[in-house]
This record gives sequence, structure tokens and C-alpha cells, in this order.
Amino acid sequence: MRIRRTAIAAAGLGLALTLAACGQNAAAPAAPAETGGAAAPAEGATKVGVILPETDSSARWEGFDKPLLTEAMAAEGLDADIQNAQGDEQKFATLADGMLSSGVKVLVIASISSESGAAVAEKAKAQGVPVIDYDRLNLGGSSDYYVSFDNTKVGNLQGQGLAEALKDKPGAQVIEIEGAPTDNNATLFYNGQQEILKPLYDSGALKLVRSQPIEKWDNQVGGTTFEQILTSNGGQVDGVVAANDGLAGAIITVLQKYGLNGKVPVTGQDATPDGLQAILRGDQYMTVYKPINEEAEATAKLAAALAKGDTAAADALATDTENDPTGGREVKSVLLEPQLITKDNVKTVIDGGAVKASEVCVADLQAVCTELGIS
Repeated sequence: MRIRRTAIAAAGLGLALTLAACGQNAAAPAAPAETGGAAAPAEGATKVGVILPETDSSARWEGFDKPLLTEAMAAEGLDADIQNAQGDEQKFATLADGMLSSGVKVLVIASISSESGAAVAEKAKAQGVPVIDYDRLNLGGSSDYYVSFDNTKVGNLQGQGLAEALKDKPGAQVIEIEGAPTDNNATLFYNGQQEILKPLYDSGALKLVRSQPIEKWDNQVGGTTFEQILTSNGGQVDGVVAANDGLAGAIITVLQKYGLNGKVPVTGQDATPDGLQAILRGDQYMTVYKPINEEAEATAKLAAALAKGDTAAADALATDTENDPTGGREVKSVLLEPQLITKDNVKTVIDGGAVKASEVCVADLQAVCTELGIS
């Protein structure tokens, strides 16, 4: 059965503020849990190019996606050249040119923006190279397939988490710090959040102070912007929607400055070691766990089919669809299921092998980890 998902214009994230360039940032990325290690691809294995977007906003791209994609591609007999554009759209295009010139049979792109992703996909298509949009759909693009999580559901879970945390506080004041307006995923997260939170705002059960997208998912800008909104609201906030764990970390640093950490629930996403630590400390209420190994494995299987020219096998894998309203098309997709994580089920992430217990159960959290059975 095909499932249709609809992407809505990024403008729905709200009006932009003038953002200061300083502020708080997230901790450095941590390495993923050991996955057992796949054998290196055989000599002469089919080449696949993979371009990741950046390293600044989230620990996931280099700490999780890169090693998991490397392993999954090797398991499918593919030789993956995985590079990171470091947030530079010109570098993104240059990397794509190099990979296409080197003769890759499939190109997998997690783009910085829909515009840069669409331009690369068009160039690849002209050379007969199939393209998979990885994690982020490029609106107005021409990529053949899309692999990600159900990103509207991710937003639903964030909204549900905050609503649950504030259920006993009528009229609680909420600040929303959202992702990049150029990232279609950020739009889907926002839309999913609003399906849960807007009825609460409309009824007065919650009060929205302001909703603010953050260019390039910049954690420093996110922290600074949050502090500006907080101070303009007289230092009052009861709950914060943070679109991912990196932004949540920057927000928590500001809350610590004002003595509000642990008193104000904050959402997140990506189930990073830092985010899970913050949850166990009580500074962050929830995160969203997206088993990236499943995303990497689905992408590798799809790439293997496309490298062989077996579109029937590819279509059998991509049984969902995502609507691209800019391009006026339905994109064949693999949409995976995200999970809501609070303190009570942090162990789920550890048991799933996404993060090591040692990365989460640092000195001050040993007692909490023991109590929760995390080892």
C-alpha cells in the first residue's frame, strides 16, 4: 500500500528575525556504537557517490550516517565514496561533479538546500545517473527516489512530548525554535508539531510566544535567538520546541544561565549522546530516535538495485510516496518509523546499538543509568 505524504512550503515556519552571530553551541559529535564491521567492498565493486550536508548542526552526519552508510553499502557489494559538503553549496556541487566524473553508478545526496540538490540531480540525470534524495527531499528536483523517516510523524512526536510535559500547566508559554527554512524536513517537522500544538494554542491550553526558524540549523544562532525571545518575554517560558538535539543543547545552556534548566521541558530530535545525557539529567524532556542504521540499509539496498538497472526491485523497496508540491510530482519513497524517547525509555536507543552506554552514562549519570538498567 502506498502512503502519500505532503510537503508544505517552508514559509510556514514563520517570519525571520535578525539573528546575532554569537551564542551557544552543541557539543562535538560522538562516534556511533560499534556495528560489527562489514567487510570492505571487493576490488572492482560498483562505485556509488554519497554527499552529506555539513557537520556543525548535528552530530549525526559524520558520527552516525557516514559509518553506517559505509557499512551498509559494502554489505551490498558497493564501493561508496562518502564526502561532506561542510555547509558549502559550492563545495556540494563540486563534490557532485567529481563523483559523476569518476563514474559513480548512483548518486545519493543529503543536500544543504532544495535548490542545490535539484541542480545536482538535474546534472546527474543528464548523465544517466540515478539519484536518491537521502533524508531530505529536494523540492522541485528530479531525483528518482527518496529515503527518510516519516518527518511529519517526527513533528507529531515532538508536539505530543511537549503537550504531555505541560498538561498540568494551563496557559503555559511556549517558544518554538525551528530548523532551517531551506530544509524541507524542517517544514515537515513544523507541520507535524502544529497538528498537535495549534489546537492547544487556539484553545488557550498553551500560549505561543514566538516561533522562529534558524538559518542553516545554526546552534549558536539558535541559542542567541532563543535568549532574545526569552528576554523580550520578561524571562518567562514554560516549554520549548527545539527541532533537534543540537538546538536543544544551545537552548539548555541559556536556560542554565537563567536558572531555568530542569524546570522548562525542551524537545529534541536525533537521540544523540548529548541529547540522551540531557534527558537523563532532566534538562531535556524528550528526543526522537530515528534508527539511522535502517535508513542507511534501505538506501544501500535501493542503490544496489539502481546500480544494476533493476527499477522493478527498486520500486518494490520504495512502496511509499512523498509529494513534491514545487515540482508537482510524487516521489517514490522509503519512509521509516521514528520513536519518541523520554527518560523512561532511553534504554531503547542503547539496546538498539545506536549509541553506546559508555557515551551516555558519564560519571554524573552512573546512578541514573543503573536505576534504568542501562549498562
